[in-house]
Amino acid sequence: MNSFRTIKFKGDKTESTRRVIREALVFLQRIGVPCNGSDRALEKMAMAFLAVGDVKTSTDWSNLKSESSGRSLKTREIIKFENENFQEDISSGSYDDIRRKDLLYLIDVGVVVSTMPDSARNNPSRGYAIANNFAEAARFLPEGDWETIVANFVSPNDTPTNASSLRYEAVTVVITLPTGERLELSPGEHNQLQKAIVEQLLPRFAQGAEVLYWGDAAQKRLHVMQERLESLRFFDLKHGELPDVVAYLSNKSWLFLIEAVCSSGPMSAIRVGKLRTLTTDCTAGIVYITAFFSRKDFRKWVAEIAWETEVWIAEEPDHLIHFNGDRFLGPR
Repeated sequence: MNSFRTIKFKGDKTESTRRVIREALVFLQRIGVPCNGSDRALEKMAMAFLAVGDVKTSTDWSNLKSESSGRSLKTREIIKFENENFQEDISSGSYDDIRRKDLLYLIDVGVVVSTMPDSARNNPSRGYAIANNFAEAARFLPEGDWETIVANFVSPNDTPTNASSLRYEAVTVVITLPTGERLELSPGEHNQLQKAIVEQLLPRFAQGAEVLYWGDAAQKRLHVMQERLESLRFFDLKHGELPDVVAYLSNKSWLFLIEAVCSSGPMSAIRVGKLRTLTTDCTAGIVYITAFFSRKDFRKWVAEIAWETEVWIAEEPDHLIHFNGDRFLGPR
């Protein structure tokens, strides 16, 4: 089985525990789950996956349980499983972190599903289960032909196979806009981060904002509200300086220009300077935000981030980092 990059485990974990976590990470990365977070974030994501599937060691993969097995765990039960089997000491009060952080990308990709999808997101009685099609492949871990099964999740023409329409959802990153409109995006970490911006950042810090522009990594103009942008006297969309996401909060007349950073740069002083020049005639106040998957990614670019801008990190979605200025989260 291909190995996962070396990560530093927390605490005094047994070699058996370390091995099964590494195996889980290899599998999760292969099926499209973003795996570029901190070592601890990756460790906790893998443990949550293992807990939901009732996998304690490498010998348990063949008996992994899924939604069809009737197994689902609540967030507090996931904590209990991890403490009892993975040498953890996680507080039972941390149950919300399981949902907001550890299960976040697993649910986004579809490998974990909610057994109460219509309940409130913070409902502690919500259960979580491994999706059946992913379980089918994972049961062949670590040395079986699981990669062939994964490859067959999607046909050569990128259409769903009988084996899994859910995998198609994972490969074609699906985003739900505030209006309820669903967009299918090309695969990749950049679009996964943009999905998090629209579905997590905006509802927390710009509730009610309209997404006026969304640029798919492969299709630059996937979602554009041209007339709305023109009414705000926004610059010509043909210009190469477009940010990844543009959102408008009408009750404050704020326009959010958001950059999703995976490989390209953040809202640097040069970038912000160009955007300020281009938006001179814009009637809305401009807010500049750089989004990252993790603190690790943030650290790579921190020296280039401009003052009077904001930073948001997807693995800690309830917080913003404010780079000084005369006010917090607002136009200057």
